[in-house]
Amino acid sequence: MNYVRTFALGAAVLSFAGQAFAADVKLPGQLAWTAYGTGSAGYNQSVAIGAALKTALGTNLRVLPGKNDVARTEPLRQGKVQFSATGVGGSFMAQEGVFQFGAENWGPQPVRVLMANNGGAVGLSMGVAKDVCEKAGKPDCKGFGYTDLKGMRVAWVKGAPALNVNNEAYLAYGGLTWDDVERVDFGGFSASWKGMGNNEVDAVFASTNSGLAYAQASNPRGLIWPEIDPNNKEGLARMQAIAPFFSPVNAKVGAGIDGGDPVPTAGYAYPVLTAMASQDADLVYNMTKAMVELFPQYDGKAPGIGGWSKDKQNFEWVSPYHDGAIRYYKEIGVWTDAAQAHNDNLIKRQQALLAAWQQLKDEKPDNWAEAWDKKRREALEAGGFKVVF
Repeated sequence: MNYVRTFALGAAVLSFAGQAFAADVKLPGQLAWTAYGTGSAGYNQSVAIGAALKTALGTNLRVLPGKNDVARTEPLRQGKVQFSATGVGGSFMAQEGVFQFGAENWGPQPVRVLMANNGGAVGLSMGVAKDVCEKAGKPDCKGFGYTDLKGMRVAWVKGAPALNVNNEAYLAYGGLTWDDVERVDFGGFSASWKGMGNNEVDAVFASTNSGLAYAQASNPRGLIWPEIDPNNKEGLARMQAIAPFFSPVNAKVGAGIDGGDPVPTAGYAYPVLTAMASQDADLVYNMTKAMVELFPQYDGKAPGIGGWSKDKQNFEWVSPYHDGAIRYYKEIGVWTDAAQAHNDNLIKRQQALLAAWQQLKDEKPDNWAEAWDKKRREALEAGGFKVVF
């Protein structure tokens, strides 16, 4: 057999396939999106996706790390980046106009989804320094749960409502509130994890496959992921009352988990690739198509990246999809009437919130935070929408 000729033919086929793909997908030579800070799962996956875009299309993807939800969303709403690989903060909470997005210079954002990583193998959990087990009277960490965090130091990241609400949800699962722990403030996600390594804090939120979590696992303080019992209905109800997007997950990928037994925890879609509603529909269509059809090229190139697979998409999530993305999903036959009805209702929810915000701006209340909280709830109830937060 002529192996040189066989290899050459194979390379030619791959080259032709790549050229055909490149001709079919029209993306600009430069793209930019925001992501979580360097070392995070969102950043690492974005870089891997960027490498696939460069190889297949010649498109350079610039990934701008943002230390919190506001830092990731601000360039998006200003049009400085086309997309954001964000979490529930930059998608659901930005849409809802809550927490930092409830400030008078923000308000409900008309965000739209392209795709989301619904891996199922990665947990989104509160990591705890292993050495605190001794303080809790459980030196081998067996049976250590979120209830045992009482009196411990828990991270609060400024400008990152998703991280903070998630920590609050895990505390609630354990029957605790922020009043039961010592809150330690940090300026960013990376700083909070470095703080754990420096013995400044005991519990920090992250995806189990975050690079910073892997670094902490090799730190002398160590790392554990306390377990969630999916049969603890009361604990889950307390958790979901604060963070309705959480559901039980068996984490199979992550620091201290790889190659071992899965860890029962909780999770949700992360990262979520978003754009503003005003983003060009053709650009969104082509970006979505590239994400789906280039999946084999970037799959396996970063921990947990397999959750971007087409068959793992949830088209009835908490934030609506962009028209450009919907056009592509209709073309490949995965968009349903139920998904469209759900999407239409979410857009109506956004419109109700945006209208309420504008009304309040015209009223010029003295106490903005209090007035917006009341106005927002009233608008959701009047529209027949579920009130969250």
